[in-house]
Amino acid sequence: MWREVDIIIHSAAITTLDDRYDTALAVNVYGAKHVAEFATRCINIKMLLHVSTAHAWGYDKRVVPEKAFSMGETINGSRKLDVNEEKLSCEELIRELQEKNASEEQITIALKNLGLQRARLHGWPNTYTFTKAMGEMMMRHHLNWNVPLAIARPAIVTSTHRDPFPGWLEGFPFRHLDNIAINYGRGKINSFIGDPNTILDVIPVDMVVNAMIVAMAVHANRSSYMIYHVGSSMSNPLRFAEFQDFIFRYFKNNPLTNEDGKLVKVGKFILLDSMESLQKNLTEYYALRSKEQNSLQSLPANMKRNINITMRVAEIYRPAALFKGIFDDTNTKALRATAMKNGVDLENLFCFDPGCINWEDYFQNVHLPGITGIFKLKRAML
Repeated sequence: MWREVDIIIHSAAITTLDDRYDTALAVNVYGAKHVAEFATRCINIKMLLHVSTAHAWGYDKRVVPEKAFSMGETINGSRKLDVNEEKLSCEELIRELQEKNASEEQITIALKNLGLQRARLHGWPNTYTFTKAMGEMMMRHHLNWNVPLAIARPAIVTSTHRDPFPGWLEGFPFRHLDNIAINYGRGKINSFIGDPNTILDVIPVDMVVNAMIVAMAVHANRSSYMIYHVGSSMSNPLRFAEFQDFIFRYFKNNPLTNEDGKLVKVGKFILLDSMESLQKNLTEYYALRSKEQNSLQSLPANMKRNINITMRVAEIYRPAALFKGIFDDTNTKALRATAMKNGVDLENLFCFDPGCINWEDYFQNVHLPGITGIFKLKRAML
């Protein structure tokens, strides 16, 4: 392989926002290191494309730049980041818990909490964005300087806009906006954390793939290092309020069924800007459904569990849901211009311009039908 490989795409990742810290480190950080070291030994290497995330810089800027990380750099600048120290913190915690005969479940919970603690210590909102940022650092640090490197940073990836056909999506269970939409359509939630004016930077997966392919063609055999935000917030912004309206209208006209086979009647989806307001609203929502008193303690166990799960998810997503910024895509626009100048068919074959998307049509006729179809299929298979 060292003799024959010429192009490497590294997209393997743990994408759960609060996964076990040891697992996220092994895959997102040290996985990137191993790929960089492998690429350095490839004698015919033309370029390496690494897939990161637009959220790697967190949410403290109004315009998030297509900017590289220096090794050990942190968002809040409170202290220098030592990747090996992060790994040691996991090993020490595991050793302590094993000495106390902790169960595997207890170890998993502790490692999930450790990841969030370490991320927030250095200014990142969650384990995923923290480890993806460290992965970028490791990729650049361990890759030979003369190997062309491009880093694609997609925003929230959604189902295909066009290829191989509209609405294709891989992966279940759902995450991010899809998880919110499906649970709303099922009647599990009627509200979530969020600001109506927040820009939801979403991008169909086929546009992400097209951007990656074009970046590989442009950077092959050219000594360069470039970062590309692949998203829509700069070129075609979608507000949370629009998504709020899209899912209400879709599930009103295309209701899902509940566990009893009855159609779920949805009300207007509510966005709330505080965790306290969200818990109060969900408690009232479930209390109305159960005809119980308006308190969390009086609700049936399954309803309390649903509220607790929603609150944990909301806490993880809160920084993104209330984020008021956008992601700069200057480099990505330049990539499109370069490809067009060289005769690449960006309209039919390799489109990655989010400006061509009609969000209402996409959500009503492509994305939401796609994810509800997957949900119904998966439920029928259970």
